[in-house]
Amino acid sequence: MVKFNENNEVIKNEEYRAVIAGIQTREDISYYMDELEGLAEAAGAEVCGRVIQSLEKPNTATLIGKGKVEELAEMCRAMDVDLVIFDDELSGIQIRNLEEALEVRVIDRTALILDIFARRAVSREGKLQIELAQLKYRMPRLTGMGKSLSRLGGGIGTRGPGEKKLETDRRHIAGRIDDIKAELKKSVLTRQVQRAGRQKSGLPVAALVGYTNSGKSALMNRLLEISEKEEKTVDSKDMLFATLDAQHRRISFKQGKEFILIDTVGFVSKLPHGLVEAFKSTLEEVRYADVLIHVVDNSYENRDFHIETTDRVLEQLGAGNKKKIMVYNKMDLEPEEPVDIGGSRVVCVSAKTGYNMERLMDAIEEALFGDRKECGMLVPYDRGDIISYLHENSEILSTEYRQDGTFLRGRFSIEDIEKFKSLVL
Repeated sequence: MVKFNENNEVIKNEEYRAVIAGIQTREDISYYMDELEGLAEAAGAEVCGRVIQSLEKPNTATLIGKGKVEELAEMCRAMDVDLVIFDDELSGIQIRNLEEALEVRVIDRTALILDIFARRAVSREGKLQIELAQLKYRMPRLTGMGKSLSRLGGGIGTRGPGEKKLETDRRHIAGRIDDIKAELKKSVLTRQVQRAGRQKSGLPVAALVGYTNSGKSALMNRLLEISEKEEKTVDSKDMLFATLDAQHRRISFKQGKEFILIDTVGFVSKLPHGLVEAFKSTLEEVRYADVLIHVVDNSYENRDFHIETTDRVLEQLGAGNKKKIMVYNKMDLEPEEPVDIGGSRVVCVSAKTGYNMERLMDAIEEALFGDRKECGMLVPYDRGDIISYLHENSEILSTEYRQDGTFLRGRFSIEDIEKFKSLVL
């Protein structure tokens, strides 16, 4: 992680040294702290230590107790720390009080995640979504964060709007929020047109979902390789939030059947509400998918927590009851299959080595086409509504205009075949 000077120029050969901190009320937070350390490292910080305090309720002024603040200040001086990252969300007043006491910059998990997203966003829409989430995060913290907000340039937690004019008043920020929302509305319309085009093609849609760094992009690339479309591969890196912008690719089965595969942003525990709201237009792709491919890192010991977190976000998005295939990935790192799993829609694979990928393709084909049957329908010329419906909800293979109507050959759902059985030839 590089530092920046007051002119926003890179200061070379320097890294941020950080301490992470959190409060423990009832449940053990060691997992959250481990994850926070991973997030800090993903942002480029070297984590030198951690502080956890057991409290019945947070301190309104500094989150942690006075004695623990003094202990943390001593740790920062002894370790020459630049930054303290709290696992819990901080108010503007708490940030100001902590920075005065610790004499280093202080941010929370939300600011850290927003910073990582700001670094990884590539598309215009992705950058706007991140800026919107950052501005919404900072708006209620203008009071008490004057010193922090007036800083220029770099560092973890100041990316995006942080590199602009952070002393801007509340009215200016509110105006910028309105502008971004207006721009994102245009993106939503574009996405709806693209989605309508995919539906019109009749191709079913599968969406990759799961915890960040579970291997979704690597899995997409392996499926593209099987489909002999390596030139369409997406970026795949062993890091948190490597993919932010939804990627769409057409995948082919050996029998000639095709479907659209969507790679979505990964989830994480305590995903900021503002981020979910900002990315709703992107994340809602999962609501329109015919099947969800839930990718799990089988090598991670707390994979059940990852599954629960992903399911919780899917519920938030209104996709909790979607047809789902559970894919336990990274079997090359942990060859032992999870216990208490079974069924045709659970597959253990390795995207890295290609292990069991044919079985996964079979599971996807069954989920997408298992209730479809190829046949022909002769639709009267005065029933254009049926023609439109079948084009939107089926895979049409050929169209022939006959004397008594339009003959469509395609793959139709069993439900639609029954619904229009008088037209089936």
